[in-house]
Amino acid sequence: MTGSQEAQQTHHVAVIGAGASGTLTAARLLQHARERRLRLDVRLIDPSDAGRGVAYGTDDPRHLLNVPAGKMSAYGEDPGHFLRWATEQEPTAPAPGDFLPRRLYRRYLAEVLAHQVAHGGGVRLHHLRERVLGLTAGPREVALRLPTEAPLHADAAVLALGNFPPTLGWAPPELRDSPHFTADPWAPGALAAIPEDADVLLVGTGLTMVDVALVLDRPGRVVHAVSRHGLLPHPHAAGELPTLAPPLPDESGDPRATAIRQIATSLHLHGDWRPGVDSLRPVTAALWQRLDPAARARFLAEDLRHWEVHRHRIPTHTVAVLDRARAADRLRTGRGEVARVVPTAAGLKVELVDGTALEVGAVVNCTGAQADFRRPDDPLVADLIASGAARPGPCGLGLDTVGAGRLVPAPGGPAAPLWTLGPLRRGNLLETTAVPEIRDQADSLARAVLDSLLG
Repeated sequence: MTGSQEAQQTHHVAVIGAGASGTLTAARLLQHARERRLRLDVRLIDPSDAGRGVAYGTDDPRHLLNVPAGKMSAYGEDPGHFLRWATEQEPTAPAPGDFLPRRLYRRYLAEVLAHQVAHGGGVRLHHLRERVLGLTAGPREVALRLPTEAPLHADAAVLALGNFPPTLGWAPPELRDSPHFTADPWAPGALAAIPEDADVLLVGTGLTMVDVALVLDRPGRVVHAVSRHGLLPHPHAAGELPTLAPPLPDESGDPRATAIRQIATSLHLHGDWRPGVDSLRPVTAALWQRLDPAARARFLAEDLRHWEVHRHRIPTHTVAVLDRARAADRLRTGRGEVARVVPTAAGLKVELVDGTALEVGAVVNCTGAQADFRRPDDPLVADLIASGAARPGPCGLGLDTVGAGRLVPAPGGPAAPLWTLGPLRRGNLLETTAVPEIRDQADSLARAVLDSLLG
């Protein structure tokens, strides 16, 4: 095939999911195809609008980005892109260190994609407001099963599925079956159904708990929040901190010791652990991949929660709101695990393992996204694993990938043109949920997909 003939061929790529991962991937596919003078048809498949995933679907102005505006550009090669865009939207120009509302970032993602669509140049985007139920994969094509249409055929597909609903394994059956239990706080209208005057128990004390507590906090209500460790996310620094260079690669060293040494160096040089934790960001995947399976399992069981509360921090403004609620005795946090649940006239009596009993009008599951895919609940992921087109990642986290996110089939399974990014790559990369990581993955993945179409 000549270059001119190749340029006239239209390639078809399906991007399943329209949250941040899918929106950024679709934008990069359109951009790079246009730059290469390829004709490309991208099908973005999701019932929701572009950019409206779990992370940025909230309309509550109290839900802020957990990364400062100066680091949230959709384009790694243009770090100031989001800040310039936000300056045009806001009456007061934001500073690079400001934490802006997440609903604003949703608009930004949608406009990033719309900008690439508007450029034209032989590339097209179709947003199919459907949910993919399963797919059949071959070596050069995939067929997606949709609920209302004939199978959709594509030359390649990208799984941009984002975070899955929280796991329910911790909840006793009598709680799961109760009308006073909110299994997924991000389901439409889930929190609005909680009685206004009822106390509430949040199970989990991470980022989801913070968001839910902000919504539910009000005079006359006590919000209890418990988790196995009782640890809450740490705040960002109030001002700008110095940076620390990442540790040099050392294939013979202990990754855990490398991380500890880096944080100790940060404390010694700057009096703060944050630069040390942040300096590990470029090398986290490399350190994780150097651990053997047993060491990875130990880290997940013993160290992960401590790492997460230091790595995924919250704005100081949000901390101040939580502190005021705690000082007014409207928010109580601590260690605890649910042992038993008994229905009451007004809701539920929840007994914790330590014997504490709480009478609440609702229990909300804030334990975080499901990550173990050895027994996936999602029908599409279950279909992929059952067919052998994909397999769980290391430690059962997400799906196994190579290179820029191409799925690794099970032994004997079909090697198909399937890619993924974001949370589904957690088993291989550990840290893969923040925008700075996802934007780089979207860029490299888009280039790899286009390369494969021309190979």
